[in-house]
Amino acid sequence: MFNRIAGKKGTLAGCLLLLLSFIMLSACSDQKQEGNSIPAGVRPAISILAPLHFPQTPSGELITEIERLTGTELNITWVPEGVYTDKMNTALTTGSLGKVTFVKFTDYNPVKNMIRSGAFWEIGPYLAEFPNLSQLNAAILKQTSVDGGIYGLYTERPASRQGIIIRKDWLDKLHLSPPGTLDELYEVMKQFTYNDPDGNGKADTLGLVDRNDLVYGVFKTLSSYFGTPNNWKIEDGRFIPEFATPQYMDTMNFMRKLYQEGIINQDFALTSKEVQRDKFIRGTAGIFIGSMTDVQRLSIEAKAINPKAELTLINRIKGPDGYKVWSIPKFNGLYLFSRKAIATEQELKQVLAFFDRTMDEDVASLMAYGFEGRHYQLDGDGKVILPEETSQLRVYEVNPLNSLMIADVGNPHIREVAQKEQLTALADQLSRDNEQFLVDDPTVALTSPTYDEKNAELSTIIADATYNYILGNLDAAGFAREVEKWHASGGNLIIQEYGEAARGLEE
Repeated sequence: MFNRIAGKKGTLAGCLLLLLSFIMLSACSDQKQEGNSIPAGVRPAISILAPLHFPQTPSGELITEIERLTGTELNITWVPEGVYTDKMNTALTTGSLGKVTFVKFTDYNPVKNMIRSGAFWEIGPYLAEFPNLSQLNAAILKQTSVDGGIYGLYTERPASRQGIIIRKDWLDKLHLSPPGTLDELYEVMKQFTYNDPDGNGKADTLGLVDRNDLVYGVFKTLSSYFGTPNNWKIEDGRFIPEFATPQYMDTMNFMRKLYQEGIINQDFALTSKEVQRDKFIRGTAGIFIGSMTDVQRLSIEAKAINPKAELTLINRIKGPDGYKVWSIPKFNGLYLFSRKAIATEQELKQVLAFFDRTMDEDVASLMAYGFEGRHYQLDGDGKVILPEETSQLRVYEVNPLNSLMIADVGNPHIREVAQKEQLTALADQLSRDNEQFLVDDPTVALTSPTYDEKNAELSTIIADATYNYILGNLDAAGFAREVEKWHASGGNLIIQEYGEAARGLEE
């Protein structure tokens, strides 16, 4: 009797042991498959402040799946791009940052002094510990460095995606060719304003819609067509700010003419990006100048209102010096890591492990394309097909996640795309074409402490003067006085410091 019971107990114990071993092996297998940067059983909570470039936040199902694959709990605060700078600055000044904060390229210089004051972790020494982060582009990391230290993980982008999104159906209706010069661009804008391109018999259209942004709105792209330098030019060894050049004045005069003739929205100096987009998709205006990669989403939304709306792209507008377009270094912004919110080195490594894991094929492809079968398909070679019929679904559910992707352009683990939507493919093609005539900023590798400290204040002087000149509130002499104010308020010191930094590099 005892032997039979003992035998049954032994058999049961053996089965339990085998089952336990199977579960443990499965867990180890899952951990290996889904990345081993974050320790098993640990689910770190990661708070992130991230920009939202789309009308709504990404699919909750996708976030949940990312959390499952990365072994984390994510608390992402999505802030609309149009107010992101203000929200980020508020968090910086009030000391209410989460663990991770995105800083846009255009906001980076003012933040550098906070980096120098010790507000953020220097992550450079830790990158070698992670299989993906250790492979980040050294040249781009160097461009992001502060006093030789690496503090951020960069989001990547082409050097210039700037161009013109235009209503092709309006061009066809008025028998106009796509513009290829500044004079032709003006003529098309004028025809779109005064020649009833939508055919409704009403004077209710504009040639161009703009917003209150001199960088990513119309002005900077238009100014590069006129031959304006990209922020600075070097002449006889001296740094000259772009707004002190004749080409900048030519751009202001062009914009002033558009304003006076009613070709541009009269409230552009106060218009948000969201309102600008809304005017374009509703057919109020026929030209949108900015990032060409916006075209697919704009097309979807325009066709939802008017199925006959048809968009196309132009990236080559010939100016006095031929084809020119401004560029940025190949990072769109950086994720920085708060020393206040991340208390220990171990905690920092957990956060870095999350970003490292997002660069693996399964997570990166999920963030780039969504769920297979719902958002995209695979061809026989395992390449991604992005069908036109799921484009709208991706715009609303998947594309907002692109803001979280680290080094996505250079990440070799993201599945290759075999077929994109037609307009997206065209935007990519023309962005590559832009690289033939880029205008670079000569100060990218240089440091000016005064610029880092005072640029926000000094930029306001020039931005206000530029708007007031275009609106007719300042004449050329008045604008020149504002430029002198810029020089006297710290601009001369910036010029001197850039000159010294440039000579230091040469030595």
